[in-house]
Amino acid sequence: MQHNSSNKVTNILLLGFENLHNFEIFLFLFFLLIFCVTVCGNLLIILVVSYNRSLHSPMYFFLTQLSFLDILLTTIIVPNLLRLMLYEGGFVSFNGCLIQFFSFSASEAMECFLLSVMSYDRYQAICHPLHYNSVMDLTFCIKAVVLCWVMTFAVILTLSIMMSRLDFCGPNIIDHFFCDLDPILQLSCSDTFFVKIEDMIMAGPFVICPFIMIMLSYVHIITTILKIPSVTGRQKTFSTCSSHLAVVSLYYGSLISIYLFPNRNNIKKILSLLYTVVTPLLNPMIYSLNNRDIKLGFKRIRSKMSSALQMK
Repeated sequence: MQHNSSNKVTNILLLGFENLHNFEIFLFLFFLLIFCVTVCGNLLIILVVSYNRSLHSPMYFFLTQLSFLDILLTTIIVPNLLRLMLYEGGFVSFNGCLIQFFSFSASEAMECFLLSVMSYDRYQAICHPLHYNSVMDLTFCIKAVVLCWVMTFAVILTLSIMMSRLDFCGPNIIDHFFCDLDPILQLSCSDTFFVKIEDMIMAGPFVICPFIMIMLSYVHIITTILKIPSVTGRQKTFSTCSSHLAVVSLYYGSLISIYLFPNRNNIKKILSLLYTVVTPLLNPMIYSLNNRDIKLGFKRIRSKMSSALQMK
């Protein structure tokens, strides 16, 4: 079917959160605070790990990558969310919408990969401690991160290009606060069958396989921990992976919840806030509050800064 090019969608109206009933300014300030705390918290994690040589290990290397992803994700989503709240909706160019979808999808897919690699790191550290240093060396860590990024960009870029070749002839309204896959496809007047099939195929290696790898790693981890004779030893060993397990539960819990309410827009928006806004906020808190090494590293930086200020 041929569509009139003059009707092609060039701008998309994002509705955001409608009918806030005079809470716009309060929510704007609330999410602005969340944005600032998220960026500062994750930057602090990166600074602490980079500054302290005692934290130059695979686990903390992956933690800095996770913090970078959280900064990237919150920067993609929250500034536009603030604009929508302030003006009760707003327009975005069609190309800008596709760029946001690509950036958001790439960061989400990369986070799934990274969480699975971090679980493998904990598996090696707890289940095979004697071989840990030889397996989880710097070369392996860098190769794993680079491979994950290459796979993510290649597949998400292919999906984005397929979407850009569809015809979008109206309407141009998305009842969401960012450009996600399903809302964009609902605007298309082309056959979206192959795009949806590719999206379903992507769910395997990008979401399901990492989740299975995480679950298998923790089955082995828990089995190994239960074999430790002393209660203190079990608690000490489990504490090394408790933060990661909390982050995985929060992240995948919110993702799974999205698919349980696929057709309820208001609930879907609130659940989307969990993994686009709340998770990047809580990740540095979970790791810093539960991690003695991070807290010690932060104290070293603070004492160094205090000493430098006193010298001046």
